[in-house]
Amino acid sequence: DMLSYSRGPEAPLLECTIHEALAATVASIPNSEALVSCHQGIRYTFAEFMAEVERVSAGLTGLGLEPGDRFGVWATNCVEWVLLQYAAAHAGLVLINVNPAYRTNELAYILRKSGMRALFLVESDQRSNYGEILREAREGDAMRLEHAVYLHSPAWDEFLANGVRRPPARVSNTDIANIQYTSGTTGAPKGVLLTHRNLVNNAGYIADVMHFTAADRLCVPVPLYHCFGCVAGSLVMAVRGSAMILPAAQFDARATMAGVAAERATALFGVPTMFIAQLHHAEFSAFDFSSLRSGLMGGAPCPVEVMRRVQDDMHCAGVTVIYGQTECSPVITGSGTNDPMDIRVTTVGRAYPNTEVKIVSPEGDTVPVGRQGELCARGYMVMAGYDTEAEATARAIDSGGWLHTGDLAVMRPDGNFHITGRSKDMIIRGGENIYPREVEEFLYTHPKIADVQVFGLPHQDLGETVAAWVRLKPGETGTVEEIHEFCRGKIAHFKIPAHVRVTDSFPMTVTGKIQKFRMREIEIEALGLAQAASIRMA
Repeated sequence: DMLSYSRGPEAPLLECTIHEALAATVASIPNSEALVSCHQGIRYTFAEFMAEVERVSAGLTGLGLEPGDRFGVWATNCVEWVLLQYAAAHAGLVLINVNPAYRTNELAYILRKSGMRALFLVESDQRSNYGEILREAREGDAMRLEHAVYLHSPAWDEFLANGVRRPPARVSNTDIANIQYTSGTTGAPKGVLLTHRNLVNNAGYIADVMHFTAADRLCVPVPLYHCFGCVAGSLVMAVRGSAMILPAAQFDARATMAGVAAERATALFGVPTMFIAQLHHAEFSAFDFSSLRSGLMGGAPCPVEVMRRVQDDMHCAGVTVIYGQTECSPVITGSGTNDPMDIRVTTVGRAYPNTEVKIVSPEGDTVPVGRQGELCARGYMVMAGYDTEAEATARAIDSGGWLHTGDLAVMRPDGNFHITGRSKDMIIRGGENIYPREVEEFLYTHPKIADVQVFGLPHQDLGETVAAWVRLKPGETGTVEEIHEFCRGKIAHFKIPAHVRVTDSFPMTVTGKIQKFRMREIEIEALGLAQAASIRMA
């Protein structure tokens, strides 16, 4: 039998840092457009962008940050986010992405865990009062945070004015450039340590597979705090000279369509829900998509009808699907721009360049083609580890250097992979990873709740949503609304269970093991989700 092992095409590896990659592009196309922020009315050529990066880097040095120190960016999409990303590389600092959906508990945890010395944030937007959350998170806690610099405010101008200029820091491409937090299986987020080499090369291969060049203009409505935005978007900009367009601070279907049309974007990024929101928008037909030639879709499976309309009605003939994990910088597999439709909707494509992929049984043996097992990946893109968590790192990356993704998959005879589910207990809602354990641990703190089980339910657009079964303490009564209210403002909105059932008992095996799959089956039936479930697994 042919075994489920594949290696992507051989390709040269870039042995440079993020700053060196940018500097090379600036030297070759200084007057080409680098970055456009539609909502801020800002545009930079590569030469202008580099001048701003050097100013921001000087600001970081002026705060007293030394090479190897860490700082966080807690903001929605804006020019400053990208400048801070590149300034970190220039100054030899480690950038920490902080999710704008975080609330007090989550922020306090990451401030403590990461040891960041500075945090850049906006005071507030329509979604959150970040300043207030930060003040709550800092109460009575001896964390290392020394500076909180508010973007779009006089504090930012002062930060730039107090800059201390230094030449680029001496950095090795194997140094950590970026820490991205992903929910850990134990419920607490883990910091994924990504090196310059991880990130620069992953961006380069995304660009190669998509045939991106300096003539391309990438419209990026996906969030920068997520690897989709800050690798496939802003690092492709530096590595291949493709312009990056930010249509809005956070995803807005109309602003995205307007950005594509006004800026003549050649490629559009998004999770399937973002494409769906545009296709279903009342003003869809008013916008000109004729400049588009391709797109990148990730985060959830794409229904065939959506893929067809993205190709036909949005002009994205070469739209491709990518699959990956933050731990892999992020892309592991992807389809090609010329793949037939069925490959793009039923698979996540094949191994990316210089990437090995195999499917293993629970015992760790590589299974025959066509058989389900856990997808494992190996190569330049595997993270350096989880920050300060040696045991968790050893569980994720085996002695052979294989990262175990926790995703169940099947390899087809043609080398394309099909994701069939997850061995880990994880929910992926519109590209956001949610560990049930984390939501359960939070709900256990509710005074009326005795026991809780959290699991994913299929959803037509988001891929999955969060559901919870709750058992109350004896004599207590409670409503679903009460439980929602308890979550609001304390955990990220996407983790709040969309569906809650208050029950007296959970389905169990004879040995007393709780059966989440049975709860899922019961809810699929009760809520009429069979159609969405079949799309999820198609």
